[in-house]
Amino acid sequence: MIGIAVVGYGYWGPNLVRNIAEIPNARVVYVCDLAKERLANVKLRYPAIEITDDFEEILRDPRVDAVAIATPVSTHYPLAMKAMMAGKHVFVEKPMASTGDEARRMVEEAARRKLVLAVDHTFIHTGAVRKMREIVENGLGDIYYYDSVRVNLGLFQHDVSVIWDLAVHDLSIMDYVLPEKPVAVCATGMSHVAGEPENIAYLTLFFESKLIAHVHVNWLAPVKVRRTLVGGSGKMIVYDDLEASEKIKVYDKGITLNGNPQKNGEKVYQMLVGYRTGDMYAPQLDMTEALGRELRQFVECIETNGQPEADGQAGLRVVRILEAATQSLAQRGRVIELEQQRRIA
Repeated sequence: MIGIAVVGYGYWGPNLVRNIAEIPNARVVYVCDLAKERLANVKLRYPAIEITDDFEEILRDPRVDAVAIATPVSTHYPLAMKAMMAGKHVFVEKPMASTGDEARRMVEEAARRKLVLAVDHTFIHTGAVRKMREIVENGLGDIYYYDSVRVNLGLFQHDVSVIWDLAVHDLSIMDYVLPEKPVAVCATGMSHVAGEPENIAYLTLFFESKLIAHVHVNWLAPVKVRRTLVGGSGKMIVYDDLEASEKIKVYDKGITLNGNPQKNGEKVYQMLVGYRTGDMYAPQLDMTEALGRELRQFVECIETNGQPEADGQAGLRVVRILEAATQSLAQRGRVIELEQQRRIA
């Protein structure tokens, strides 16, 4: 029985507690939060779970094998490092840290102590995103582009920009689905509330190949949109997370390139472009709750000394992109190289 302490019982903490409680070989030993009223709610709903506002108490308790952190981003690094230094495995909300250096130290600490470090990239555990990766690997051909939109009205965050709040979802999906990792990023955006971080942003990511990715995030949209397009030489995917059933649609559409070299003056090469239009189909998806699947995988990795799909390296890659995008944003869209020595295959 893997004992887990959940730290933070605000928006996401209750979901963690509920899902861990449903895992046969795991149990929630503690819920830790600084707010007394939140702890009182825990005790009302889960009388067997111990409550505390003292993080150190959790670290001293040998019944706690792992810590699940659902607190503000700025606290992820110090809490996770303390937990790992106390020999606890860590499951941490995304983004895993405020800077790339913090994320790197977390990865190194987990490796040094042979601990499981999992990052809560929830979307990669959904049936839709897993199916999208399967199609990309087996039926899309050469990947041309990845284009995502994630917009809605609110909720404004006061400590992080819209990039760190919303784009982190799309970047984690992109990291999981695409066969390549980006080599550079540029970002533009704007804050429309004085003294607050950017509420709208556009990110463009460049790769070694001709693949290009674009992410649009916005807190000021009149409608809620959660849509991703992935285009390949063979087929194209539309992923709409707001669709009730057909979240993934695969289109047998594209272009065909036919032509022969011609030595006719300056026309060295003439290419004819043809359009191909075929069927659309919506594959059946696994409807298992993503967070439950993710937490079961975390517990299994602790038991078997395995590696979660969204491990510390995946979390680090995403944080480095966010960090570079923030730097580009401050310089009105300058392209920021993701340094060769920092790329993780």
